[in-house]
Amino acid sequence: MGLEPAPASPANTNPVMSRNPFIHPYIPNAEPGVKAEMLEAVGASDIEEFYADIPSELRYQGLLDLPPAITSEAGLERHIRELLARNQTCEENLSFLGAGCYRHHVPAVCDEINSRGEFLTAYAGQTYTDHGKFQALFEYASMMGELLNMDVVNVPTYDGYQAAATALRMAARITGRDRALLAGTLAPERLSKFRDYCRPDLELVLLDYDPLSGQMSLASLEAALDDRVAAVYFENPSYLGFLETQVEGIVEISRDHGALVVVNVNPISLGVLAPPADYGADIVCGDLQPLGIHMQFGGGHGGFIATRDDPTFVMEYPSRLYGIAPTQTPGEFGFGDVAFERTSFAHRDHAREFTGTAANLWAITAGVYLALMGPQGMAELGESIMTRAAYAMRRLDALPGVRAPYFRAPHFNEFVVNFDESGKTVQQINRALREHGIFGGKDLSREFPELGQSALYCVTELHSQADIDRLVDTLSVILAPSISSTP
Repeated sequence: MGLEPAPASPANTNPVMSRNPFIHPYIPNAEPGVKAEMLEAVGASDIEEFYADIPSELRYQGLLDLPPAITSEAGLERHIRELLARNQTCEENLSFLGAGCYRHHVPAVCDEINSRGEFLTAYAGQTYTDHGKFQALFEYASMMGELLNMDVVNVPTYDGYQAAATALRMAARITGRDRALLAGTLAPERLSKFRDYCRPDLELVLLDYDPLSGQMSLASLEAALDDRVAAVYFENPSYLGFLETQVEGIVEISRDHGALVVVNVNPISLGVLAPPADYGADIVCGDLQPLGIHMQFGGGHGGFIATRDDPTFVMEYPSRLYGIAPTQTPGEFGFGDVAFERTSFAHRDHAREFTGTAANLWAITAGVYLALMGPQGMAELGESIMTRAAYAMRRLDALPGVRAPYFRAPHFNEFVVNFDESGKTVQQINRALREHGIFGGKDLSREFPELGQSALYCVTELHSQADIDRLVDTLSVILAPSISSTP
């Protein structure tokens, strides 16, 4: 898998080299002579001394099964390109996958701005001198606040999962309670993140949902609420695509028991849907990825949290907040941190919660996207997405053996499609679609076995009528041999 390692030079013939002849071409200080000098400087006779406190049974003994080092930069580049060429992406395939990461149109100016050196190169978007970064983040927070109809928006967390888990912990600190009630249609991956992030301080309880509409069971909510519940959490749109239509009832019941309401929202839906603040949400959270950010291999996410301007809530944010203040020059304003003493940067391990790597670059990108779209653009975009999704559901539901949408409820851009009566599994259908250059919906049969052979399909503004027709026509061919001829 590449060129052979370069032969050792005479300068490398020392005792350290005889024990470890490998010199990594891309890791600094891998040269044995340099290692020896470093060991001497710290008073260690061998690298093994640094690992003496790790039990031997926990340490791997031997050499990793790795190919020889590729010492040629050109050879390495070729090798990596060959590996990347194996990927099947949404550029050469028609994709109907969503479930938290979406293919939307990204205006060229978004990439132009976020590739500027003063934003791109520094850690977490944290420039070493302020070349407009503070103002860019303030403008982002201001536009997100307008979109969400909330006063305070944080500098993004690592992703939407972390933002939602942080929102639950904020609710627990504010109320002094130790239990959270979660919508039963929550994504298993998100639930896993919640459990990791909230333990051992917060007990998580899943609520029942109506099998026909997907809506939260208000009876289940009433039965689970008590004086230990800090927060009631749901998503709108939900992970399974439907819109929660009982929002006022959920808020009223929750408040009657002193619980806060935390709502996770897809921000790109807010051009057509009411923001959660309008129906009583106390904390709103979500992921920025739909706002001008490309899908990436594990990246391109940033989690936002929003609340009203109430010190009780503001002082529980662990992440940074940016504000505006007048300077000594009349008419001039500056941008910077608000209530910095809240954060782990100031209090370290005594802070309310640890603040790690932020996603400032994606905040700046989302700000550019919102500035380009404006309120009218967001409204037109939302209408376009809902129209295309409705067309896709209608066409799919007309196929024999297919039910779309599965839930009797309104939807935004995602919906569950059931294939039980087709005689094929989602896995078989998706495999066949791949042969036609189409990524089908996400297989839900393991996550929600009660839904049978169902898949989560996603439609965005990038799906044309011809794309949807292609999907339906291809499915009609794939499913045709398995459709029962029973009258």
